[in-house]
Amino acid sequence: MSPRQRTGVLLLASVTSLMCALDTLVVSTALTTIRRDLGGGVEALEWTVNAYNLTLAVLLVPAAALGDRFGRRRIFTGGLVVFTLASAACALAPDVPTLVVARAVQGVGAAAVTALALTLVGAAYPPEQRGRALGVLEGVTGLAVLAGPGLGGVVTDVVGWEAIFWLNVPIGLVVVPLVLLVVPESRGGDTRLDTPGVVLLAAGALALVWALTRGNVAGWGSLEVLGSLVAAAALAVTFVLRQRRASEPLLPGRLLRAPGFVAGNLATVGLFVSVFGGVFFYSQLLAVGLGFSPLQAGLGLMAWTSALFVLGPVGGMLADRIGNRPPLVIGLVLTALGTAWVAMAAASPDLSYVDLVPGFLVSSVGGSLAMPAAANAVLGGLGPADVGKAAGVNSTLRELGGVLGLALLVAVFAPLGGYADAADFLAGFVPTMAVCAALTAAGAVAGLWVPRRPRVSVGAQGCRA
Repeated sequence: MSPRQRTGVLLLASVTSLMCALDTLVVSTALTTIRRDLGGGVEALEWTVNAYNLTLAVLLVPAAALGDRFGRRRIFTGGLVVFTLASAACALAPDVPTLVVARAVQGVGAAAVTALALTLVGAAYPPEQRGRALGVLEGVTGLAVLAGPGLGGVVTDVVGWEAIFWLNVPIGLVVVPLVLLVVPESRGGDTRLDTPGVVLLAAGALALVWALTRGNVAGWGSLEVLGSLVAAAALAVTFVLRQRRASEPLLPGRLLRAPGFVAGNLATVGLFVSVFGGVFFYSQLLAVGLGFSPLQAGLGLMAWTSALFVLGPVGGMLADRIGNRPPLVIGLVLTALGTAWVAMAAASPDLSYVDLVPGFLVSSVGGSLAMPAAANAVLGGLGPADVGKAAGVNSTLRELGGVLGLALLVAVFAPLGGYADAADFLAGFVPTMAVCAALTAAGAVAGLWVPRRPRVSVGAQGCRA
């Protein structure tokens, strides 16, 4: 692939990743307005976020596998079309159930886009250049983190929350034909799809997330929740047994032996717990805890999101230059410290926005360093045929880790806090963010096992064009 083709792939992958990331973040500052217009409490708000993130998380590995089997560009383009149509359906939703269903369909399209964007970039660049390319991808995605809350606030205040979904439609209409023109078709090394593995993985992830999101509503000892947990465990065991005997498994054993794959993925989970927890709770902290309007909350969150667009590429270059472990571990430690700072500031009886800014900034810098290093640790040293599967697993754990983390954080918040007034909200927010900081710190510990320099894994296969 020529340098010009690589640049085109990186540009289009970045733009589409930006679009999918925006859809989580622009919604964050509209949550209070959606709750007022369509009704519902914290569980309903959680599902407007999780309906999207759950289907996205469950389908990332299957989407990557479908791309390897039937063509990465083909599945990528199909995902863009589904995402665009579902965005229009979200904008037209008259009630919360309809919005939740439309958000779930959005997640189906976003799964194909997100998994294949990372796969296309990882396959286009050789291992020694992947860190910088992934840093650019994360940096452009960081533009969504930077602009998303403010954009959501502006659009919600000026036009209405529905308009945040209409934004995706013209982007999709422009990008789809460009992908068909610019991105070359490619496939992975597999000659057939492990359909039973896809079904087992998707069903197991769905059962686990369902149990966690329904725990506070149905009761943690209820038949529904316990049954879902048992089903998740049984499906996970069955999936592992299936992978051992499948001729072309979704998760080959060689990936588990690849340096950095397991530790990098565990670190990714810790990082994205803080990302999803921040997206969900920080906007509400500003809106409910401090009485900010959607516009003010969006602008206020820029202190938390500001560094990623600027420092994401820097984090990728550092990973290429000094290795993955230092920026990954340091970044996660900074993210945990920043989250803990916000929790301590919110515990003050005289809380002001200025008190939150240092914690927001430290978390932002930490995430900027850790994101590209985590992705590079997972993909480093893999051959082109394995990049698709590894990228699918990493993307899945980003989303699934975030969804599971958010479900856990909501489970902490619900019995302790509420929305009656600022004091009621803060009573639940402070311990929730303390738990979030601890989970992120656990990700930093996992990062210590990431090799400083990726080594080419044994058994990497070629890629079919």
